[in-house]
Amino acid sequence: MSEPLGSKGTTWPRNAWYVACTPDEIAQKPLGRQICGERMVFYRKASGDAVALEDFCPHRGAPLSLGFVREDLLVCGYHGLAMGCKGQADNMPGQKVRGFPPIRSFPIVERYGFIWVWPGDAEQASLDKLHHLEWAESDEWAYGGGLFHIKCDYRLMIDNLMDLTHETYVHASSIGQREIDEAPVKTRIIGDEVHTSRTMDSIKAPPFWQMALRGAGLDGDSTVDRWQICRFSLPSHVMIEVGVALEGSGGYEAPMDRKAASIVVDFITPETETSHWYFWGMARQFAVDNELLTDEIREGQGGIFSEDLDMLEQQQANLLLYPERRLLKLNIDAGGVRSRMMIDRVIAAECEEASKGSGTGFEQVAA
Repeated sequence: MSEPLGSKGTTWPRNAWYVACTPDEIAQKPLGRQICGERMVFYRKASGDAVALEDFCPHRGAPLSLGFVREDLLVCGYHGLAMGCKGQADNMPGQKVRGFPPIRSFPIVERYGFIWVWPGDAEQASLDKLHHLEWAESDEWAYGGGLFHIKCDYRLMIDNLMDLTHETYVHASSIGQREIDEAPVKTRIIGDEVHTSRTMDSIKAPPFWQMALRGAGLDGDSTVDRWQICRFSLPSHVMIEVGVALEGSGGYEAPMDRKAASIVVDFITPETETSHWYFWGMARQFAVDNELLTDEIREGQGGIFSEDLDMLEQQQANLLLYPERRLLKLNIDAGGVRSRMMIDRVIAAECEEASKGSGTGFEQVAA
């Protein structure tokens, strides 16, 4: 089978929580970021609570992100118009501005070490719809990660993460090995997630996992059983359970002292139809107090994802250059295809709801 190589227009679910930024990005000054096609500005009030507004000054249209914070107000850096946290004009030197129509504010919540934003109908925003992340709340886990801006359709990254066959070729010097190609892939729908998985028994660990084994206090040269379980969930998150266990210890089910196991964390936030923000990291349950190991894993993972970045941006360039050409669908693509189908169904439902005249709900809800 084949599918169009290009797209007639990339869209994304709007009524969902997306990672907007990390807390440190708004620690000192406002942050401007485009998310799901919306230009937003993020800042903290005097209380420390995070705020998300349109990045648009209603006076002359300047980006509010170029301004500064004064107590709870965001002051435009162009002419000094001060905006309140609900998007209302508050004051301006020598001017009466409180009659200005408000700009849009967005529901926002800080949790799990990230700041999340809801770009859609604020009346539908609910904390119950934020995925629970056990690894982010427990002292039994360690986490380290980073952020990339990638110039490609966010769905290409989902394809990439739901089919790890590319590791053999793109990441040959770190996590790739020929056994990945040889292991059959299983794709399933489990609840509201798409799962793809493969196991590789009685193999030598690739360089990255040799390092992880040593970090877990095990012999990096040991023969191991390896697993990869990719889990896609809406709107665009992929959590990948990965690891190696000493051969014959039970693989995925092996006791903690016989394996090095982690979750590769992937939050993919659309920016435009051909770009996205990629918040990546790794959560692990071994040597959790070893900060040097966290730094080493972060550095290694960052190098691995840099290789993906180059490939994906070049892929996007080809898609734009040859929009009429078509791609083959293979069995290894099933995870990405099923994930896209799930995204498309949600978008279709949102469009149907909008056509029935549902509220726009632009007011911010309490987080």
